[in-house]
Amino acid sequence: MSQAKESTLSFSQDQLTELVQQVLRHAKQAGATACDVDISEGVGQNVSVRLGEVETIEYNRDKGVGVTVYLGQRKGHASSSDFSPAALEQTVHAALAIARHTAEDSAAGLADPDRLATEFPDLDLYHPWALSVEEAIELAQRCEAAARGVDARISNSEGATVSSHTGQSVYGNSHGFIGPGRSSRHSISCAVIAQEGEAMQRDYWYSSARAASDLDVADAIGLKAGQRALARLGARRLKTGDYPVLFDPSMAAGLIGHLSSAISGGALYRKASFLLDSIGQPVFAPLVNIVEDPFLKRGMASSAFDAEGVACVRRELIKDGVLGGYLLGSYSARKLGLQSTGNAGGSHNLLVAPTAGGFADMLARLGTGLLVTELLGQGVNGITGDYSRGAAGFWVENGEIAYPVEEITIAGNLKQMYQQIVAIGSDIETRGSKRVGSILLERMTVAGE
Repeated sequence: MSQAKESTLSFSQDQLTELVQQVLRHAKQAGATACDVDISEGVGQNVSVRLGEVETIEYNRDKGVGVTVYLGQRKGHASSSDFSPAALEQTVHAALAIARHTAEDSAAGLADPDRLATEFPDLDLYHPWALSVEEAIELAQRCEAAARGVDARISNSEGATVSSHTGQSVYGNSHGFIGPGRSSRHSISCAVIAQEGEAMQRDYWYSSARAASDLDVADAIGLKAGQRALARLGARRLKTGDYPVLFDPSMAAGLIGHLSSAISGGALYRKASFLLDSIGQPVFAPLVNIVEDPFLKRGMASSAFDAEGVACVRRELIKDGVLGGYLLGSYSARKLGLQSTGNAGGSHNLLVAPTAGGFADMLARLGTGLLVTELLGQGVNGITGDYSRGAAGFWVENGEIAYPVEEITIAGNLKQMYQQIVAIGSDIETRGSKRVGSILLERMTVAGE
C-alpha cells in the first residue's frame, strides 16, 4: 500500500496558531505573568533493506506541546501530546504548579520584546516527498546493490535506509509573538563490510537534504559506500610521531562543532569552555573566516528566528581568525551581562571560507602525513581544549594516498589546533549545518606502534 497519501500533516498552520493562542489565554487567566508555547507535529517514513530483503518499515506520526510559564522570575515547564482544550489547560496548570515551587532566578524570563523577529522570509525548507513504501524499498535496494556490486570482497552489508520526514511548528509568547515554521529532511544511506582473508572493514556513505531532488542518486551513494569499505582493506598502524594531519570534510565539520560548543552561552556562564573571554581575540589562524548564516536557502540550520522568537542575524563569527561573538540565548546572555544573539537552540549554518582548491589540492598540500576519515570516542575536554581521539584513515606520501591506517590515536589541544590550520579545501561538506571543506593542520601527535 502506498504511504505517500498518508504522509501529510494533520493540522494547518492556522490551527496550530489558534492552539498556541488558547494556551497563552489559559496561562494569563490562571495568573502567569508571562508564558511561551511551542507546538509541533511531524510525520515520517523509514525503510531499510539488508542483503536485498526488506528489514524494517517504520511510519511515525507525532505531535507535542511544550508550555513554559513564569510567576515573576520563577519558572515552570510542562508538556503534553494531547491537543484537546482540557489537556492544554491541564498542561498550563502543571507548569504553574512547578513554577510555584521553584526559586527565583534573576536571569529567567522571555526574550526582550525588542529582539523578537518581525520578518519571516521564505527559506525554502519545506519539501514533502510523496514517496510510497514500494518506491522507498526500490531506492534502498538499488543503493545497497550498487555497494555490493563494487567488488567480490564486499562480503556483507549492514543495509541501506531511505528516510523522509516533514514537520511543522508554531512558537508563541505573551509578548504577542507568533512564529510559524515548516521543514522537511530526507536521507539515503548505506553501510557495507569488505573482507580479505580474516580482515574485515566497514564503511558507509549517505546523502541528506531538505528536498529529495537535492539528494545524491541512490546508486552513487551505494557505490561510494562500497568503495570506501574496500579502500580500508589492508589497514596498518603508524609509528608514533608528530605528523601533518588532514581532516576530510566530514571530520572537519566536527572541528567546527567544537567551536560551537565552546562559544555557546551555557558553557560560557558555567565557565566550562576553553574559549572564555575570547571575543576580539585571535582563536584561529588568520586565514580562517566563518560566517553564521541563518538565511541559507534549504540550509539544515536555517531559520528567521530562534527557539525564543529572537530575530536571527547573519554575522561574521570568525574574521581573519578573530572571534567576533558568542552563541547566546536570552538566559545565558543575561547571566553574562550581554544580549541574546538569536541562538537559543544552538548555532545556525556555519560557512567556513575555503583558502585552497579541492581534495586533490589538499592532498598535495599535505604532502606526506595522515588523512583522517574516521574519528572514534569522545576524547575532547571542553574546559581545557585537550583533544585525544581514536582515528582511522590513510597515510599519504608525496600527495598520493599510500595505504589505509587504523588503531591510532591523534592528540593535541584545540587552542593550538585552531591556530595551526594551514589550509581549508573547497571540497565543501553540504549535508549538515557546518559547511566546510577538508582542513589541514600543521602538526599533531599520532600514537600508533
